Amino acid sequence: MSDYMHGTGIQYHIHTKHGDVGKYVLLPGDPKRCQRIAEHFDNPRLVADSREYVTYTGTLDNVKVSVTSTGIGGPSAAIAMEELVYCKADTFIRVGTCGGIALQVVGGDIVIATGAIRAEGTSREYAPIEFPAVADHTVVNALCDAAIRMHKTHHVGVVQCKDSFYGQHSPQSKPVSYDLVNKWESWKRLGTLASEMESAALFIVASSLNVRCGSVFSVVGNQEREALGMDNPMVHDPQDAILVAVQALRYLIQKDNGGR
Repeated sequence: MSDYMHGTGIQYHIHTKHGDVGKYVLLPGDPKRCQRIAEHFDNPRLVADSREYVTYTGTLDNVKVSVTSTGIGGPSAAIAMEELVYCKADTFIRVGTCGGIALQVVGGDIVIATGAIRAEGTSREYAPIEFPAVADHTVVNALCDAAIRMHKTHHVGVVQCKDSFYGQHSPQSKPVSYDLVNKWESWKRLGTLASEMESAALFIVASSLNVRCGSVFSVVGNQEREALGMDNPMVHDPQDAILVAVQALRYLIQKDNGGR
């Protein structure tokens, strides 16, 4: 690959280099959430701000950790992970929001992904479509432990990832509505918990790079509940997902350092 940064070691998009980030990284989509997440670290500092990628680094339990935003969707998320791995990160938790699909998933709940439906394009440039997008089990276990111990209502299972937000929310307006609607019905019948936009790409890129990745989301709302006239609270604050992700990092750090 060409060195666009002229031997500086700085990554082209995220503008970090070796030593700037910890091995453990939280990945929100929204750059504005990075400072909010970093406030849960000890001694956080801003290390890079480039395009949609904002990075803070601090410590948890005396171990270096970071948070880097990815922007929206698989392409920019894949870039962030690739460049963070070049900077020696190897454990990632996507932390963000999702929309519920299964009727039991309600606004304000937590969803922890075990795998993701690859209804997006980025992952296809890393692995054949037959290869599943699955989360690392140690990260999933840490997220589940955190949600349980924090008494957060949570759901664990498969999420759907897409490239088009409005393809989900107004599929009838699209020329390929027949395909979008039919597949959405399949996801529902298969028990898919929720829909979001990054995890499939992140899980596949993580598999290709032999690093760990998991995802945790706060549920904004559930369009299927709304369509049926059911109660559908709307919750836009991802604070619970942030708290679960930070606690999960603590568990992973403890486990990786020989703790129980």
